[in-house]
Amino acid sequence: MHIDELVEHWTILDEERDLIAGKRGAPRLAFAILLKLYTQYGRFPRGRSELPDQVVEHVAKHVQVPASELGFYEWSGSTIEHHRNQIRTHLGFRTCTSADATKVTVWPAENVAHAERRPERVREEILKHPREERIEPPTPGRISRIVASALHNAEVTRALRSRADRSSSRTCHCPMRANHAGPPNSTDADVPLRLTHDELALGSGN
Repeated sequence: MHIDELVEHWTILDEERDLIAGKRGAPRLAFAILLKLYTQYGRFPRGRSELPDQVVEHVAKHVQVPASELGFYEWSGSTIEHHRNQIRTHLGFRTCTSADATKVTVWPAENVAHAERRPERVREEILKHPREERIEPPTPGRISRIVASALHNAEVTRALRSRADRSSSRTCHCPMRANHAGPPNSTDADVPLRLTHDELALGSGN
């Protein structure tokens, strides 16, 4: 990671120091990292393995805590849940409700997958949507299921529309058959063609 990127995205700002104040050791370092990552990506890391060493060392210098302290932080439990709630409140985000999850599931098929068939691009657009709505995105596993569902539903919709278009085209181009009254056993070839006044007018070129 380039130093410019570290400075731009992982430097603790003055307005963020009030949130970090009062915390010590591993919780102080972890909170700062959670805050910066959530600010940038709108989500929390699942654990230490997601954090590049350069990021940890850069943030550690700013909060004056040894980078090794992060190894003592608990990635589950009441402490990290409290930290997450603090960060969400500070940034104006909220957790994903059942209604939000339904919307996130339906929205991609209607707004993304109908025009984009590459799963990675659909995933990117899906992750943008909750961020714009200030909603914490679903878990990676759920996102994968949403992508698959959106692509499937969009494909079904395209197939149905294509079938409807073909049916409409066949209906529009079906040749008109003249109404006639003839003997019960007569065939089309036996019956003289009788055109209406309007059909005669159209045929004359007037």
